[in-house]
Amino acid sequence: MRVIAGKFGSRTLKGPRGQAMRPTSDRLRETLFNILGAAVEGSVFVDAYAGTGAVGIEALSRGAKRVVFIENHRTAVALIRKNLAVLGIERDAEVLPTDAVKGLAWLANEGTRADFIFLDPPYADVTEYARALEFLGKLSLLAPGGRVIVEHEKRRKLAASIGKLARVRTVEQGDGVLSIYQWAELENKK
Repeated sequence: MRVIAGKFGSRTLKGPRGQAMRPTSDRLRETLFNILGAAVEGSVFVDAYAGTGAVGIEALSRGAKRVVFIENHRTAVALIRKNLAVLGIERDAEVLPTDAVKGLAWLANEGTRADFIFLDPPYADVTEYARALEFLGKLSLLAPGGRVIVEHEKRRKLAASIGKLARVRTVEQGDGVLSIYQWAELENKK
């Protein structure tokens, strides 16, 4: 696993041992950041179900001003912290060692407005997709024009709208899919 581009482009990241974690592939990460483009620079980026932290680290490499990693597995939290330390960017990131929805609630309570929220629950855990999207569909954690990006398997179909979130784009890359949501109210104003 490596950082694709930006300040830390081509730097190697520590990956998981065994099959307990499924990191976002380099190709899918590259596709994601090609879609987001220059909007990442100066953004607030949340990497929920962060695993190795590769997506959030990619955001930092491409100029995000703040990245919050939310992960509840101790091994993965240690891996994120190790990857941040290897790159010397611990101060540019915040790691919340908790359940994703609890972490999102904490961010909302502190007044965070994220430009991007990346959700990558375990593919097999149907309830986590629903929990996180339903929570985000009720509570405005997004900055104006912000987006929720959900990685999921091609065979899993996510709802076109959840609460105030409306899917605005779907991108397939191999067996993975990125479903991109924005607040429906913002879409209606365009």
